[in-house]
Amino acid sequence: MLAATYVEFEHVLRQARALPEPSEAHGTLAGALCSSRDYGLMEWLREILPDDSPDEPALRTSVLQNVYDSMVRSLGADSDFQPLLPDDDAPLAERADALSSWCQGFLYGLGSGTTGDPGQVSTEAGEIIRDLTEITHVGVDAGDETEENEIAFAEVVEFVRVGVQLLFVELAPARGEEPVPGATSIH
Repeated sequence: MLAATYVEFEHVLRQARALPEPSEAHGTLAGALCSSRDYGLMEWLREILPDDSPDEPALRTSVLQNVYDSMVRSLGADSDFQPLLPDDDAPLAERADALSSWCQGFLYGLGSGTTGDPGQVSTEAGEIIRDLTEITHVGVDAGDETEENEIAFAEVVEFVRVGVQLLFVELAPARGEEPVPGATSIH
């Protein structure tokens, strides 16, 4: 379950003069939480907000705190995690660009944590990381809003969703955590 809509998150980030796009900021958070047990709200905010961003406590304690808390909860829950992307009524090209940015942010966050060395993960996890890297290059031309492209996009989003959850489980020992009992392992 998402703590904010993409539009709400985008509005707050714009007010704070955030550096990344909303999808990239959300992906960065997911990647960092997958690779580091001690990645807190303030670390994330320092990563995505400029040093001179407006210091509005309400801004940080509302939407951004909710997005952070929701991510922490959803990564540990079975099939609750969702990347924060524009709504389905947004043009497909915009959603594809956002998914590409989300994956780019995820890989950045993943690489900035304790498991930054891809050699430390299983072959299957390495394949997911390579696939996420390929998704950063995905794009859709404006006007390619066919039903087939919509279905393909939904399948890629589902791959990202499941892949991130599997990586979270796989990287638990690298974060210094015990794997969640009953969680699905990659191998």
